[in-house]
Amino acid sequence: MGSRIRVGLVYGGKSGEHEVSLQTAFAVMGEFDYSKYEIKPFYITKQGEWKTGNVLHSRPGSVEELRYDTSEAKQTGFALAPLFAGLNGGVASDSQEPGIDVVFPLLHGTFGEDGTIQGLFEMANIPYVGAGVLASAVGMDKIMMKKVFAQEGLPQCVFRYFNRTQWEKDASFFIMECEVALGYPCFIKPANLGSSVGVSKAKNREELIAAVNYAFRFDRKVIVEEFVDAREIEVSVLGNDEAKASVPGEIAPSNEFYDYKAKYIDGKSTMQIPARLPDETTDTVREMAVRAFQAIDGSGLSRVDFFLRKSDNQLFINEVNTLPGFTPFSMYPLMWKETGIPYKELLNTLINLALSRHAEKQRIDYTGGSAE
Repeated sequence: MGSRIRVGLVYGGKSGEHEVSLQTAFAVMGEFDYSKYEIKPFYITKQGEWKTGNVLHSRPGSVEELRYDTSEAKQTGFALAPLFAGLNGGVASDSQEPGIDVVFPLLHGTFGEDGTIQGLFEMANIPYVGAGVLASAVGMDKIMMKKVFAQEGLPQCVFRYFNRTQWEKDASFFIMECEVALGYPCFIKPANLGSSVGVSKAKNREELIAAVNYAFRFDRKVIVEEFVDAREIEVSVLGNDEAKASVPGEIAPSNEFYDYKAKYIDGKSTMQIPARLPDETTDTVREMAVRAFQAIDGSGLSRVDFFLRKSDNQLFINEVNTLPGFTPFSMYPLMWKETGIPYKELLNTLINLALSRHAEKQRIDYTGGSAE
């Protein structure tokens, strides 16, 4: 590793959250200390093609500059060369370009937050920021996540789930099950997506059917959850095996619920950081956030979302986001700032956590005990 740490920022992606990823990448690029880091951008198009530009020495002027859609941009195999050049000063043989010291994936949703690209980094033995393969996969699949939370004994809202084949075979059964177990209104979500993409609120059977069909545009599995009249509380988690939780924050959505528009477009949703909660509730939600993080074997960072029911102040865990956004509207860095960790220090910590976890993994014997 040279005098500056070379960070590969991977963003874009073949996902419904492609544009969100670009916003996150642009925000992160603007906060790195360029006297300490060299930033190598890796852009994945919506079609899944890898492209990259030159090493960045300052923040790009606009989000559009991050796309590298021109024919002059280095593409696919050549773009990947620095990733697989090796560590500690490794050089890509076809370009004589230094390799990457650590990867910072800023990919939200499918093929970026679900363990697939984390598996690529593992196979290449490259340090990377954030959750590993298992935690990423469980954290992305809302159904599997809720099963893990149930095993951990974390309280949750009532939910039902099914896949496309089951729905097409017997939609009437699942409609009846949702109506009996959940009632109206209820929320319908793709099982494997974030940023509220594909999420709908149904107030009757007609809206439920339309919402399920809409959610199937984005995934082969759908989850339906009961409506809870609740405050939306969030907590940021940071660390590897020994994680810590930030002060909690609260979201007051500008729309009927915290949908894509409220998160990324209108900027009118209000945030209260720290959330106005009794000390006992604050302690409980922070403890539950760390438990959820550890339950999925999290590492690096996560944002854990809760519902606090208004009628009785009962806490319900909603979900863990293993790659929360870093946009100007994002809660994750704002909650850490209020806790005492500013943005630049947060980025430094995440890089160090990635390098530390990678070093710890090198202690594993993959030979099966056989002598070489």
